[in-house]
Amino acid sequence: MNQTELADVSALGFEKEIAALQQQITELERGALREDKDFSGEIRVMREQYISLLKKTYSELSPWQVVQVSRHPQRPLAKDYIEMIAKNFTELHGDRRFGDDPAIIGGLAKIGTEKVMLITQHKGRDTKEKLKQNFGMPVPEGYRKALRLMKMAEKFNIPIVTLIDTPGAYPGIGSEERGVAEAIAVNLREMSLLEVPVVCVVIGEGGSGGALGIAVGDKIAVMQYAYYSVISPEGCASILWRTGEAAPEAAEALQLTGERLKELGVIDDVIEEPLGGAHRNPSEMGHNLEQYVVKTLRSLKRRKVENLVNDRYKSWRAKGKYTEGK
Repeated sequence: MNQTELADVSALGFEKEIAALQQQITELERGALREDKDFSGEIRVMREQYISLLKKTYSELSPWQVVQVSRHPQRPLAKDYIEMIAKNFTELHGDRRFGDDPAIIGGLAKIGTEKVMLITQHKGRDTKEKLKQNFGMPVPEGYRKALRLMKMAEKFNIPIVTLIDTPGAYPGIGSEERGVAEAIAVNLREMSLLEVPVVCVVIGEGGSGGALGIAVGDKIAVMQYAYYSVISPEGCASILWRTGEAAPEAAEALQLTGERLKELGVIDDVIEEPLGGAHRNPSEMGHNLEQYVVKTLRSLKRRKVENLVNDRYKSWRAKGKYTEGK
């Protein structure tokens, strides 16, 4: 953690004590410079308190708080990870049918020692970019572009890596008219049959079919403070409780955190985040992601193609656990 930037992190609602301690440390550091006094002892003690409080808070997060962290305004987005871990990234555009969808960014790259086809969902950082990227909600062209790139990767025997971060596919009239549901369904079928390794990682929000449209792979991972769910907590709350204010209860019921999803057999791995979330140390998070992708691809590449596809099929047939009531 870069402790010289403690006060630069936007505080979430449940981080009031952490934010107050951040401010005290910052004021003490400024006072030491202004008055030319040595407050190093006091600052060291307060930093230790800060670390302890951060550990305690983030070890007890509720599912709704995890959702809040996944949406943190300073959390690394797809473009940030491309810059951090993708060498020689060459973006490819268009679905060759209708147009190009900026919400899905894909192209050839090298992650560590592995050449990959990298396909990501990008939300946008500021207002202008968010509007351009449609807040990370892909339209049919995005899924068809993604599939075109996957088929290209398969043709040249290049592994595929997808980074998922979307509240869901765009449900607008134009999107529906051009067949967004069909585009997602085709991707599910075709990804299940790809004859190259496919690694999928949820880096923020993994919302519904919008996420699943690029998330059928040999290994599915979710970052520690990301979520993966059939619907957003607000959407679930509006349907079951008739109010978005029940989102915390909906998040609890959806069991959408990485640890719970792994227990249920829905995902394969949880990628550890830096203390206090990826937004507090993006470079460390980038390193963790790169290590996971490289290690996983090396393992998958050792399998024969026919075994890879068969194992993928069996894995997806066996995903999840359920109980039957009377």
